[in-house]
Order: sequence, then C-alpha cells, then structure tokens
Amino acid sequence: MSLKIAIAQINATVGDLAGNAARILDFAQRAQAQGADLVLTPELALCGYPPEDLLFREDFYEACERELEALAAQLTGISLLVGHPVARDGNCYNAATLVSNGVRVATYHKQRLPNYEVFDEERYFESGDAPCVVTIKGVRCGINICADVWEAGAADLARDAGAEILLVLNASPYHIGKQELRARVLRERIAATGLPVVYANLVGGQDELVFDGGSFALDSKGEIRCQLPKFDEALALVDIAAGEPLPGDVAAECAVEEEVYRALVLGVRDYIGKNGFPGAIIGLSGGIDSALTLCVAVDALGADKVRAVMMPSPYTAEISLADSRQMIRLLGVRYDEIAIEPAMQTFAAMLEKEFAGLPADTTEENLQARIRGMILMALSNKSGSLVLTTGNKSEMAVGYCTLYGDMAGGFAVIKDIAKTLVYRISNWRNTVSRVIPERIITRPPSAELKPGQTDQDSLPPYEVLDAIVEGYMEQDLSPREIIAKGYAEADVRRVVRLLKISEYKRRQAPVGIRVTQRGFGKDWRYPITNRYRDPF
Repeated sequence: MSLKIAIAQINATVGDLAGNAARILDFAQRAQAQGADLVLTPELALCGYPPEDLLFREDFYEACERELEALAAQLTGISLLVGHPVARDGNCYNAATLVSNGVRVATYHKQRLPNYEVFDEERYFESGDAPCVVTIKGVRCGINICADVWEAGAADLARDAGAEILLVLNASPYHIGKQELRARVLRERIAATGLPVVYANLVGGQDELVFDGGSFALDSKGEIRCQLPKFDEALALVDIAAGEPLPGDVAAECAVEEEVYRALVLGVRDYIGKNGFPGAIIGLSGGIDSALTLCVAVDALGADKVRAVMMPSPYTAEISLADSRQMIRLLGVRYDEIAIEPAMQTFAAMLEKEFAGLPADTTEENLQARIRGMILMALSNKSGSLVLTTGNKSEMAVGYCTLYGDMAGGFAVIKDIAKTLVYRISNWRNTVSRVIPERIITRPPSAELKPGQTDQDSLPPYEVLDAIVEGYMEQDLSPREIIAKGYAEADVRRVVRLLKISEYKRRQAPVGIRVTQRGFGKDWRYPITNRYRDPF
C-alpha cells in the first residue's frame, strides 16, 4: 500500500492563531495539489512554540479549539496531523490531532515533557500515557511529539500498538551540532523499534530561540531518505511504499560558520518582523562585532531597513572611521556620524566637582559608552526602529561591556557568539561577498575608550578566554578540570571570577539569539547574590 506524506516545515508565530492556521491550510492545499494523502505539521504549529505562560490562560485554549475547528472544516480530501495545546478534564496537554474531512479522527498527548535546557514543559502540561496509532490508506501510523523520541518508551508503545511507521511532530530549537544529534537519537529509536520515521520540525525565530527546520525521513535501517533545507519554510512529499520511505531530495549540509550565520539572519528577520519594528539601528565602532552585526541585519532585513551610526570620540582611530565608511559604501545602508566629544565635555563639566581630586578610570570610559547608548536610543525612539546591540558572548561572560552603554538596545544579535567564532563567521561572510574590510578582521580588537587601548589589556587572549568560558559555562566543568586541560590556573581563576560577578549585568541585557547548547538566556539561571566559591 502506498502513502504520500507531506512534511509542512512552517514558520509559526506564537499567539497568531489565525495566521498560523492560514499557513497550515495553505501548505495542506499545496500538498493536496501534489497528491499528498497526509500533511504532517510541527509541534504546537497552531499556536507557535513555545507559548510559555499563555498556557496558563483558559481563554488561550478556547481560542485554539475554535481555530482548530475552523481549520478542520476547510479541509476535504486530505488528512492533517496538527500540533496544538488542549485542555481536558482539568489537565492541559501538548497534543497532536488528526483531522480528516472536517472530523477529528484521533488526538495524541505527548508523553515525555522536557524540563532541561530551554524547555520547561512540566510547568504547563500533564504527560500522556497512551499510544496513538491511526490507519491512513492502509498504513498504520504511530504518533510521537518531539521529546517522545529522545528516550525509550513512547515509540515502543506505538510499535506495540501496531504502528508500522512513526510520525514525529517537533519544535526542536537550533544549536551547533543539533542536526547530527537528532539523527543519532532517531536512529537509536529506529534500532529499538524497527519503525521508519517521518520527522517534521518547526522553522523560524522566536525571541532567543531559532528553529532550523531540517525535517527528514529515515527508513527502518536509519538511512536518510529525505531532508528539507534548514532555516527556510519548505514542503516535501515522502512516498511510503511497502512500509518504507522511498528516496527523495536530501538538502546539502553546510559548514558551521554558514549555518550559524543563517541562524542569526533568521533570528533577526523574525524578531524584527514578527514584532512589527520598521527597521534596525546599529552603532558602528570600526570593530569586528559591529561589522558582523551590520552584515547580519542587512542580509536579514535589506539595506533600506538598516541604519548605521558612527559616534567617534577623541580616542577613535582614523582607521576605524575609514573602515566603517568603506563598509557602508559596500552595503549601501544609511550612515550618520555623530561626534560625542561635546557630550563628553558637558558631562565632565557637570561632574567636575564630584570627581575633583580623583584619578580618571573606567568611570570616564563608561560615560562614553553611555553617551553612545543614549544617542542610539533617542534615534530609536524617534524612528521606531530597534537598536541591535553588538556585544559577543565572550564579553557578556566576563562583563566586558557597559551597563546602559553598549548593552543598551532591544535585541542582542551575537550574544551567544564567542569572539573566536565571530572572526570565523566574518571570514566566511566575506567569501560570499567581501563586505567587511580586511583590516577590521586583522587589527587587534579595541573598545577605543582611551589612548592605545586593546581588549587584551584587560582580558586573556580570546582563544584562552573562550575555551575557559565554554568549559565552565557550557559544559559545567569544574575549574580543576579546565586547568587539567592545560589552561593556566591564574587565567581560570580570573575568568571564573569575572563570569560570576557579571551576572547582574547579564540579567539586564537584551534577549539575544541562542546558537550554542547553553546561552546566557533561558538555560542559564545562576544567582546574582552568590557566595559559592569553586574549589581549585
């Protein structure tokens, strides 16, 4: 018996129930025109993922029910498996419902509720405890939802209930290496159950999360038979014959640098677009971080929606101005230069009495950053465009940033990109088109807040800093374990101390795109007031 399954890799928006339903309907109608029998959507496709505390609202479930009924009524001649939240008998579930010809055929409740990394589904849902197997064109299809396949149990129940193939709805957020991890986990389920898998994943940006799509089908031997592209909406048909998915198109994988860059572009495009901002404003410095942020913004939004502002001080090098002007010419965005020296002089005069007899220190440096932040926010208030901050993960980790200064803004594009990765991605972007002047990439990084300043005056080399941050923050290694890897104890002590005392700053930073397995966002919850000291 032959069954044609359409994978609808859609970009849903949290809370846009009517818009998401219209998108699902459009994909279903296109799939039907191509001869599909069944359309498989991502997890919670009807309401978007993650809906977070919207799930505490009774009216939210009622609205989802109405939209599901309306969607089902518009479908004839094709079956649809749609993800949605449902409230039943005082309990709430992460669910998937099969609708056909206006009728709800069956509903499955997710059994495994993730409560780690960025997930906290136990806060909202009860676990299902029963398999769900539906027969479509003679093929018995078991239904699982995302975390159900990340451990044994739910897939086994589907097999024991007679499933011949597993349909998996997913909202699996991106991080580096995630696609390989998904494939490995699914192959473990296939080896245990003998069931081939059709896996539909969400695509799109939602606050700090990016969903990369990359939906696929694996046969009963774990061989890939179809894979959709990453970071784009897509529709693909998987032909099931004799219980196995037949070979189809397999999207090519790309290098890590390109993959991360595309995640950043999608994250910016959806954050700006879904929240209705008319454009973006970026403060240029002549350095690598603001250069990469500007590239991402232009590729995400178009040059006409991006404005760059250079705010030189007496310490700004002439080459910083020259390189910024060159980059602006290459990208074609609006560019303005607003000197901050008059404001610096005004503040110096205002504070002269208070600072009398005290040496200049980071206070004066931070004032420069805060003047720039005020200018950018004023331009944002007047235009409605969102300020994109340019700080990277290395700086966020150790507090090498100014509260209410360079941290001022609405969205932190490279917040989860370590400095060493910033350079790698920038070099990759220049292979597409050379828009970042080479000198920006090769010159020593500097905040340019005092004469002759470089980042390494205050920090270990970024290769060392990034490795220590990754070990301590992303891998939960102890300082002793990091030192055992060959890093100097003095550097480890310094970085760990800075990481801890900078937590109060990070709590006040704008949300930013997550691309690693642990970013400074939903999956980093360290106390600000904290006297624990790691043993060395």
